[in-house]
This record gives sequence, C-alpha cells and structure tokens, in this order.
Amino acid sequence: MYLWHEVLFLVLLIINLVFLFLFSIPILLQIFQVTVALLSRKKRFPKAERKVSFAFIIPAHNEEDVIYDTVKDILDNQDYDKELIKVYVVADNCNDKTEALAKKAGAITLVRNDPDPAHHAARFPLQYGIDYILKNSDAELIVHADADNHFNNEFCSLMNDAYVSKNYHFLRPFEGAINGTQNFYTKACCFFYAFDSRLGARSREVLRLAQHVQGSGATMSRELLLKCGGYDSTSISDDAEFCFRRLLDGTKAHFVEDAIVYEDMPSTAKDTFARNSRIKFGAKELFKEHISKMPKMFFKTGDFSFLEIPLTYIWLFIGAPFIVWLLTFIVSFFTYVGLSIGGIIPLSGFSIEGFKHMLWMIANVSIVILIFVFLLFYVSVGFILIKNYKMYGAKKRREMISLVLFLPFYLAVYSFSLNDKKQKTHGWEKIKRN
Repeated sequence: MYLWHEVLFLVLLIINLVFLFLFSIPILLQIFQVTVALLSRKKRFPKAERKVSFAFIIPAHNEEDVIYDTVKDILDNQDYDKELIKVYVVADNCNDKTEALAKKAGAITLVRNDPDPAHHAARFPLQYGIDYILKNSDAELIVHADADNHFNNEFCSLMNDAYVSKNYHFLRPFEGAINGTQNFYTKACCFFYAFDSRLGARSREVLRLAQHVQGSGATMSRELLLKCGGYDSTSISDDAEFCFRRLLDGTKAHFVEDAIVYEDMPSTAKDTFARNSRIKFGAKELFKEHISKMPKMFFKTGDFSFLEIPLTYIWLFIGAPFIVWLLTFIVSFFTYVGLSIGGIIPLSGFSIEGFKHMLWMIANVSIVILIFVFLLFYVSVGFILIKNYKMYGAKKRREMISLVLFLPFYLAVYSFSLNDKKQKTHGWEKIKRN
C-alpha cells in the first residue's frame, strides 16, 4: 500500500517526465543542427559573370552619430563596381543632422515626417524607402541596412554570386558584431549571434531548410519585392514576418556565409531588455498570424522548414520557464529521494534500495548528458568565438576568453531578458551607439 506522499511523488514524476519529453524535442533538434553544422563545410557559390546593381536602404531615426560612417563605408569600401551601388537613407521623424550627414556621405536621402505615434517604427520608413526604390531605380538587389551597420568588402560580390549563379531571390549574411567584447550585455548578444550564424544558419543551408532572416543585411531581389507588392510586413518584427510570408508563398531565404554584416550590439540593460522584449512581443504576433500555419504546411509539402521554425521560435517562450521548471524538478526530486533514503520520510510502497538504484542511475545518465551537451554547445560555440574573434569586434583572441568562460551565465540572463514584461509597442527611440 502506497502512502499519500508516495502516490503524489509518482504522479508528479510521471507529469514531469512527460514535460521533459516535450521539452526535449526542440533540444534534440538543436543538437542535430549543431552536429550537422560542425561536420559540414560552408556553402560557396560560383563566381557570377554578370554584375547587378545594388540599392542599400537605411531607415534612420536621429542617427547623426553613426550614419555618415555607415554610408561612407558602403560606398567606398565594397570590392564592386562603384557605379552599381547606391545608398538610400530615410530620415524618419528626425530632429538632428541625420539627413544632412547622410547626404554629405553620398547617400540619396528621403525625409519622412509622420506625426502618428503608431507609425514610429522601423518598418514604416523601410516600406517608404523600398517603394521609392522600386519606382525610381532599376536596382536588382535591395539590401536592408541599419544605421550602425558595416559590411565586409566582399559583401556585394558574394550576394551577386548567389543571386546570379543560383537564382536565389532572398538572401541573408553572416551576422557579426562591431563591439562584441565591450561589456556584459554585448557579450550576451554575441553568444546568440555566433550560435545562429555559424551553427544554425549553416546547418539550415546544408539541410536545404529555409533561413531565418533577422533584418540587417537582408538582401531581396527586385523581382521578389514586385511579386509580393513591396515590403508587406505589418508587425513589430517586420524582418522575421517578411521572411515567413515569403516562405508561406513558396520562396526560401538562403545563407551567404562569407558575406558579413557587422552590427552594434546593445550595450546597456535598457537597450538589451527593450530589444529582447520587442523580439518576444513580435514573436507572439508571428505565432498567431504566420507560424501557426506552418505545421499544416509541413504535412502538405513535406518541407521540414515548416517544423524547424516553430520548434526554434518556441524557445522564446519556454527558455526561462524551462530553466525554472528544470531546477525546481531536480531540487524537489533529489530532496524527496534523499530524505527517503535517510529514513526521514517513511516509505511503504517504495523501497530504500529501489530509490538508491534510481538515484545512482539518474545521476550517471545526467552526468553523461551534461558532458555531451557541454562539449557540443559550450565548447563548439566557444571555439567559434575564439577562432573568429575579429567577426565579433575583438582585436585579440584573449579578449574572447571571459566571454567563453561565462557563456552559461550569459545564456541564462539573456533568456530571462526575453521575458521582460514591460513592452512598448510604439515609439522608435534613439539608442546608445558605440
């Protein structure tokens, strides 16, 4: 006869094991993708004989601190025919020198003033600028850039190769960092950029899955934009929404790994939490409107992209709750079993020897799993960060050591920042640039 607390322990154990199985599905997908990425080589595209024209579109709100250098970097440093590159800057509701400095650097400037607070978000000037380019330019490839972005010299050449040689109409680059080693917040962001670009994006390209396009450096063909009626996003996560809309329409994004966009990581608690809560809020909209349709599309088309995206994005919602639940489960389980073995909690249906055997087995299996996950994720990401230190804003490899040593801490804090409850849905505020 089982005592009441033994029945409760057994019921809770079964429930927790079911949760553990469900949580393990996206984790196993991540493990598989990391393994594929580590065992595969980057995809390179044949050199194209034809060169197409580029239009870089930069939505900017009070970006006088960085806009001049960004425009000059694009126009002066690309190893590509200069006459085939133009930069368009949309000065959106600015009250500083953004428009003047962009024009001085050589950009074609557009001024947008909209008093409606609901329209003070990056997607509105982006739509405005893309519509202008489609009507007034013959550019074949349009690149979305942020005001703080810098690009490697081969960016245009590599995007041109992928577009011309493979007829890929939607492309994403490798995302690096300008200031990855600056402080705690930039290091936390750096971890996710390294994981997504080097591991996630490479595995998707190898497995022929659709890429997740984050915004900066996203390259879209004129033909694609005309086909979908321009930049048709309506949510706060406009870049991801545009990517998902195109996938549901039948167009996959592809990864050009050697094309690199360097971004200014948020370096304050305010900017980090605002950015991540915006991602979380946007993901809720995307789940409701677009991602929820994908499992049905998987069964209709057989394309695993329609399952990979929901299983990846689910971590935005279960990351922090998973950590809290797992710690609670571990502490409560070992406390009950330990007190039972010690004779403090009386047993009737269970035996002390049975608990000892269970404890020994679980401890050994857990150690093996933890070592495997540690070696796979921690060591692989750490190796990537140290090997490719220049991509993350470091001048010397040793600058990455503290980042690598405290990766688990950065991971935990970053996951909790995605669950910030204070979400401002409107307003495009000036952020601290570095």
